[in-house]
Amino acid sequence: MTGPLRVAVLGASGSWHSRGLIGALAARGHEVLAIPATRLSSVVDDDGNVHVFGPDGAALDGLDLLILRGLPRGSLEQVIFRMDALHVLADQGVRCVNSPRAIERTIDKSWAGAVLSLAGVPTPPTIVCERYDDAMQAFDRLGGDVVVKPLFGAMGHGIVRVEDRDLAHRVFRALELERTVYYVQRTVAPAGRRDLRLLVVGGEIAGAMERATDSWRANIARGARPRAAAPSEDERALALAAVAAVEADVAGVDLLVGPDGEAVVVEVNGIPGWQALQSVCELNLTQLVVSACEALVTA
Repeated sequence: MTGPLRVAVLGASGSWHSRGLIGALAARGHEVLAIPATRLSSVVDDDGNVHVFGPDGAALDGLDLLILRGLPRGSLEQVIFRMDALHVLADQGVRCVNSPRAIERTIDKSWAGAVLSLAGVPTPPTIVCERYDDAMQAFDRLGGDVVVKPLFGAMGHGIVRVEDRDLAHRVFRALELERTVYYVQRTVAPAGRRDLRLLVVGGEIAGAMERATDSWRANIARGARPRAAAPSEDERALALAAVAAVEADVAGVDLLVGPDGEAVVVEVNGIPGWQALQSVCELNLTQLVVSACEALVTA
């Protein structure tokens, strides 16, 4: 590191992750701004110059680094505008972690699954469609035991397991009323499987945990219990390959490992949380993330 950086942490400033990052960055002598993701504005001025401003009116194109910690829900236009602002900043030389391209790839389950599969990373068989009839055919093709997920979502919200054709009919008709996209994925049988979360930082495995639960759904936000895990070399390599495929600098990778030891990637999170992982990890994960971000700027 050659000197203090001008850094923005974009997201909820009161969150555990944002507070930790802001504190660690400030302790290292960096100038740190906390910016809510909903307070951005973009301006093309009379001279044709383009600027993205934060809530205090300061132009953000002078930043060295922007760490994205949250993109709240909103209308399609609001979400697209926030991503547009990140693209503008990246084009102006601001190092974004993660890049807008990586965020777009990881936040959209359909695109993420396609990117991973094209890169040779194993994922559960999945069918994405728009029509009720196609969704019912997908249920049958995937073996009559599927997980239906929202295209955009996190922490297990909106996910339902469907094991019965009558239930599939009712679920898909309800989703039809919402004019949603059907994301239908074959269930990885819960019996005997392991659910792993690996945090990848700067191309290295920073930590790993197993999420123990009595449910088919293993989300910490849904009551799963974290415990330290030592992933195999194959599992570590799979997580690294998944993160490389989406071109992320910092990411959480969710693996499901069957009783036979075969693992699939079910998600790559481009705005990963590590609070639960930190509770079972000896390393200071926030410091590792900050160090990796500094290295990306000064490389």
